[in-house]
Order: sequence, then C-alpha cells, then structure tokens
Amino acid sequence: MSDQSLSEAIHLYEQKHGQPFQPKAVLFDMDGVLYDSMRFHAQSWQEVADLHYLKATPEDFYLFEGRTGNSTINELFLRTFGREATDEEKQTIYQEKAALFNRYNDGAPMRGAADVLAAVAAKGWQRLVVTGSGQHTLIDKLNHTYPGHFQREKMVTAYDVKYGKPHPEPYLMGLQKAGVAANEAIVIENAPMGVEAGVAAGIFTIAINTGPLPDQVLVDRGANLLFPNMETLATFIAHSL
Repeated sequence: MSDQSLSEAIHLYEQKHGQPFQPKAVLFDMDGVLYDSMRFHAQSWQEVADLHYLKATPEDFYLFEGRTGNSTINELFLRTFGREATDEEKQTIYQEKAALFNRYNDGAPMRGAADVLAAVAAKGWQRLVVTGSGQHTLIDKLNHTYPGHFQREKMVTAYDVKYGKPHPEPYLMGLQKAGVAANEAIVIENAPMGVEAGVAAGIFTIAINTGPLPDQVLVDRGANLLFPNMETLATFIAHSL
C-alpha cells in the first residue's frame, strides 16, 4: 500500500461524504478478523443445511457472513422451499449449527490481529466489536484472547440490533456506542456483507481478505482499502495512518 494509494482513498472518501477523515475509533468484525473461525462456521452451516435438505454451497456462507443466524436460515428456506422458516425451525436449526460450531471451533486468534489492536491502541483510538454473533460468552472470550482491548458496553452483537449486516444498523449502533461520527471511525471487515454495511453507514471501510472469495467481491461492495491479511494491516496502521 503506497502513500499515494492511501491519499487517494482518503480523498475519495472525503469527497463523497463532505467531511474530513479523522479516525478516533475502529470497529472490528469478529469472525474472520479477530478469530480464524470462518471455516468452522461455513462447515457447521453446510452440515446443518444438508441435514435439513436446504440448498447451499460452502461459498454461500462466506457470502452470507455478517447476517444474523435467522436471516441466513430464512434465505436458505426461501431458496429451497419458497417460504421463510418458522420460529421453531429457526430455533432448531440455529441451535444445531451452534452446537456443531462449538465442537469444531478451536478458538484460534487471527494471525496479526493482536498487532492490529496494539497499533490502534498506540494511536489512542477506541476499539469496538461489531458482530452478528449471539454468543453470551463473547466478552469473556475476547478478554481472554485480547486482554485490555474491549469493554462490554462497547460491543454490538445480534442482541443489540433488529437488522443484521448488510444493513448499516450494526455499524451505526457501533458509532453510537463509541460516541463518534461516521467520519471519525474505521471499519475492519472480511465479509462482503460486512463491507457493504460499513460503507452504507458512511464509515471508511478496510477489507481484509482472509477467506476464499476473490478480492474483487470485497472491492465491488465498496471497500475503501483492501489488505491480504492482518499482519499487513498492522504495519500499515502503525506507519501510514
């Protein structure tokens, strides 16, 4: 990433929004950004979809990432049966998926994520998590992996919003919890729908392609910058932003 590329990205963002880019907070997606967990989510979703005869491919779940579980299940039911899932079906399928994920997930942090958090902290910027997850133990997990970086009152989960990504509500809620305006924040996302949500919220959005999708998918959703991994982003934040 050259200084010229950064300057151009910031100029385009400021031109579009009519506000200076003055970051004070970074809003992190969780799966695929802070944790190397997306492959386990995709595997769990695919197995439960097969169990219920729902039409799906493993790639679907990288494309759906960021949606709430209920939204993902509804999408599969509409595709397969031409109707939305009942509340009972959604509850059953999500519980089955969560059980599989808990069995497979090794809890490994994403390589380079700790370095990104350290670089953000060194600048005095707030760190928040904005996730479609509904895990009750989320803050304990984050504090164990990344001690000192996250606070319960500065997290947005599935319980805080009516609409999941790609709707901007999760990131708008993140701005509210951080007490900053859109031009005072950065979104870090790995998922197309998450990128779309960050952009729709008017926030400078950095995509990290930690999954199997082509880079262009993230660029097409409006990412302001794209990096191949968190290690590269950590160096960029420390020395260029």
